[in-house]
Amino acid sequence: MKFKTYLETISGVSIYPMISLILFTLIFGYVIFSTVRLKKNDIEEKSQLPLD
Repeated sequence: MKFKTYLETISGVSIYPMISLILFTLIFGYVIFSTVRLKKNDIEEKSQLPLD
């Protein structure tokens, strides 16, 4: 039996890809938002951590 056949027998399985897409979009948006919000001093300080 193919994997697709198993998925067709589960009722309501079509909601899972939508939930995954929404979660990915929210997390990606949060990471981008928090990166843009960083101050220049914080970025410079964190970039020097591997060298210290």
